[in-house]
Formats: sequence, C-alpha cells, structure tokens
Amino acid sequence: MTISDYASLLVDAGEYAGRDDIAHNFPRFLGLAELKLNRGLRVADMETTAAIPLTEGAGTLPPDFLEARQVKNAAGIPIRAVSLQQLTNSYMARSGMPPCGYAIVGSTIKARPITDQNLTVTYYSRIAALTPSSPTNWLLEKAPDVYLFAVANEIAIWSKDLEGAAAAQQLLALAINGLKIEDERSRWGNALTVIAGATP
Repeated sequence: MTISDYASLLVDAGEYAGRDDIAHNFPRFLGLAELKLNRGLRVADMETTAAIPLTEGAGTLPPDFLEARQVKNAAGIPIRAVSLQQLTNSYMARSGMPPCGYAIVGSTIKARPITDQNLTVTYYSRIAALTPSSPTNWLLEKAPDVYLFAVANEIAIWSKDLEGAAAAQQLLALAINGLKIEDERSRWGNALTVIAGATP
C-alpha cells in the first residue's frame, strides 16, 4: 500500500509497529513526530518568502516561522543577523536610513536603524500538520518514509519498545539523510566549484 495521506499513514505506521490499537493515539504520535521534524529538518521545500511590515523597527513574524534564511530591507539589500545587544549598541535609536541589521526576539523581528518600511524575509516554515481534513503535505508526498519511521518511532517509545524505537530511529535518520542529499543535489547539482586562493 502506498502511503499517500493521513489515513494510509495511520494504517502503515500501525502495521510497521505491530500495533492495531493506536488509532485513538495517532494524532498524538503524529504531532510529536512533526514537532521533532520541525526542529531539525531544513530543506528547500520548507522555504517561503513573506513581506513583514515594520512599526518603529519591529514586525511580527509569520506564525509558521522556524528560521530566517535571508532578510532584505525595502531597497532589496540583504541585512545581517546580529545579537539583540549588538543591534541595540550599534544603532541605538538611529532612524531615517534603511536597516542594516536585525535580531529576532520571540515572534518579533527587530530591525535597526529604526524604520517603518517592509522587510522581505525568506525563511524556513513549519511542515503543515497532517489532519483528517488536511490529509497530505509536501513531505508526505516527497518522502513518505520519513513520516512512517518518525511516527513508528513515537509508537515504539509509547509502547516502551526500546529495540523497536532504536530501529525506527535508525531508519528515520537514513530517510532524512536521503532527503537532504536529494535537496543538496537539487540546489547545487549544476553549481561550479570555486577553489579559494591564488590561481597559478
């Protein structure tokens, strides 16, 4: 059976784990699996871009924000991430020019010098959660094995099956590694290699 949606993942994960009594706990296992995947997985399919309006140099990050990949000011110039202390010490309350740096504090992005212009943020977004009403997403379509082993690992942990948990964790690591290799090839497959230093 092909894992193509929420229902088929439920069936296959139960079969893989050797459990036919997990349906009532499946949302919990799935939620834990997605929580852990969001912590560590960073691939191109997770990237998105949003315009963030600033008010007195501060703006609210999108609710699915995980990690910034690039931040540009209103002039389209990339600005750099700095610590909040450095941002405060370097720019203080200066204003009237495009931001040069930013810091993220909770769900807020602060840019300095202070401006009310928009920032354009390219960021890694959370994996859209699977539910009965939203039964698929890009990860399930692209790498169903990642989902299968991530959920099977949570089932084994819940079952106190240490051997099963270790096996699922190992298979999950292999599946994630394969996904990352595919991602690197799609990003850099035709890139030229540049060797640093003087050319003879």
